Amino acid sequence: MGEDEAGTHQALGRLRHAIDPLIAAQGGRIVGTAGDSVLADFSSVVDALNCAIEMQRAALAINEPLPPERRLELRIGVNLGDVIVDGDDIFGDGVNIAARLQALAKPGTICISQTVYEHVRNKLHFHYRPLGSHH
Repeated sequence: MGEDEAGTHQALGRLRHAIDPLIAAQGGRIVGTAGDSVLADFSSVVDALNCAIEMQRAALAINEPLPPERRLELRIGVNLGDVIVDGDDIFGDGVNIAARLQALAKPGTICISQTVYEHVRNKLHFHYRPLGSHH
């Protein structure tokens, strides 16, 4: 944003145009956005993780022709937990932990909680690498 506010905004629009339909296609709903972040809610953790993977693939395709300094790479956190639904918004530890996982993710990756891993390890066959315990 600091170097090219309009160009970055356009790039973010292209990225959102690609990923927002993926969320809906996997049965999720966008709960909130702020700046370049998106908070989505899913009734199935398998659907949430499949969506996260598809979102990373879409971002990779959009970023591939761009120079590294112009790429918008996603960092995604996926958690499984109870949330409080208040109108169109959600709150609670489940949301807070997902935000912390997103912060731990490197650009272009997905960070999942141990709970998510336990639910998907025999359903989705991807490479998982433990990051250890975080508080």
